[in-house]
Amino acid sequence: MNTQQRIIAHFDLDSFFVSVELLTRPELKGLPVIVGGSERGVVSTCNYEARKFGVHSAMPSSKARLLCPQGIFLKGNYPEYSRYSRLVTKIIADAAPLFEKASIDEFYVDLTGMDKFFKPLEWTIALRKKIMEETGLPISFGLASNKMMAKMATNQAKPNGYLHVPYGKEKTFLGPLAAADIPGVGRQTKLVLADMNIHTIKDVFDAGESVLEARLGKFGPDLWLKSQGIHLGEVTPYHEAKSISSENTFNENIADLVFLRSELIRLTEKICFELRQDEKVAGCIAVKIRYPDFETTSRQISIPYTSADDEIIPIVRDLFTKLHKKGVPIRLLGVRLSDLTGNAIQTNMFSDAEKKTDLYKAIDEVKNRFGKSVVKRASSG
Repeated sequence: MNTQQRIIAHFDLDSFFVSVELLTRPELKGLPVIVGGSERGVVSTCNYEARKFGVHSAMPSSKARLLCPQGIFLKGNYPEYSRYSRLVTKIIADAAPLFEKASIDEFYVDLTGMDKFFKPLEWTIALRKKIMEETGLPISFGLASNKMMAKMATNQAKPNGYLHVPYGKEKTFLGPLAAADIPGVGRQTKLVLADMNIHTIKDVFDAGESVLEARLGKFGPDLWLKSQGIHLGEVTPYHEAKSISSENTFNENIADLVFLRSELIRLTEKICFELRQDEKVAGCIAVKIRYPDFETTSRQISIPYTSADDEIIPIVRDLFTKLHKKGVPIRLLGVRLSDLTGNAIQTNMFSDAEKKTDLYKAIDEVKNRFGKSVVKRASSG
């Protein structure tokens, strides 16, 4: 007996950072706009006008300037990008039965079984229209039988369009596309496939599983399945990764501010490390205090998405200062990071943040190897 046929929509905000910038700077429409273009940094996002010159995400800014000297290079307004991402997330959350926030500008919606109550394509078109009307941002979507197919459909629908690949039409849709369009096919695999005279996805399928395995190892059979539009990845409910927190209930009530601030930093460093291990970033910070009479109070604030200790700790300190009753000892102290999403790479593509990401990776590697307490701030005791 066949399992229920899945219906998956994939939404992607087109050139998201640039699109947000154009909302307040409409005079830049039609011009090549590049966000994240400081001298030593990399391109975070560029619009289609810039892509015509060969500019793309993750390209060194110096190269982008050579390719597109007439480009408009913007430092970026990350708090605004975070705000619009949250706005789109809320619109989808209010409408969708099950959705996954794959990154700051990318979402999957699982509509499996909903075809009994409405037409999935019409519903998805209406949701796209609502997002565009309420945010002013262009957004594309693909609708298909699994996550991979939906994402590939979205890629073909861009910019600012939509595409439905009905169940059973996967191979017809995929056949003429480039083999490199299959998720997971990188530069090296593309070279190997070209050497095998494999250029389209139909060529991949025609090559056969055994031939692909002989040249590509265990990736070969997986690639052959993908060439048929077969993918089993599930839509991960967004609410399952709402927050990460750490707190400490003291053996005795503590009034020592030096100790409390040190403990606050220790708790923050701990959850920031865990956040980076999960390859996520947070968009909201909260501090929690419990007093000897068990009165419990907390305060939170939305922030630009980050996982960096040095960006989160000052905010935690400020929340604590505003929340704490001066002179009153504390029984419990806690820190929580919420509004979590993936895409730590894209959200850290500004020049200084790129170096910072590398630094934290090095620190985290030491922690993983020798223990979390080996590397810590001098002020955390």
